[in-house]
Amino acid sequence: MNTDTDPTPEPQFEKLEDRTSLDAAIDRVLPLARRQVVVFGKTLGKEWNTEERVKLVRHFCLESRRNQMRIVLHDTHPLYSACPRLLNLLRQFSHIVSIHETQDQAKNVYDPFVLVDDRHYAHRFHYDGAQGILAIDDPLGARTLHDRFEELWGASDPAVPATTLGL
Repeated sequence: MNTDTDPTPEPQFEKLEDRTSLDAAIDRVLPLARRQVVVFGKTLGKEWNTEERVKLVRHFCLESRRNQMRIVLHDTHPLYSACPRLLNLLRQFSHIVSIHETQDQAKNVYDPFVLVDDRHYAHRFHYDGAQGILAIDDPLGARTLHDRFEELWGASDPAVPATTLGL
């Protein structure tokens, strides 16, 4: 129970039944970010290239030089064709945005998520499905995702350079 003397907000949960609601949930949690966004997925598709999503990420990057956005994917190759706007942000904000690809031993993790400030998240239960959950103000549930992300980050390598070097 939340009282006037208890500043801790009650967690809010919403079931996500399709890709449209999942994309909307991600767009709801991104503006809540004040310091950190972590993203895990099989890959990122064209939904990460929309003007609105890129605007949300750009705003986060401009808020503070101390902000951090870390992305871990099983396959980064589709980014080059599906997400040129996101890659442009990576080049522009390389001090904030990092993209890694999982090593072979970590490719069996199958539940994508976007976690914001270790308290808000959109979590899809399987990357081949569309069901998931949106959680706002759930630091306990977010802890599990945070720990999983840190394990994935440790089992991944930098994969998308901020600059293109050529000979």
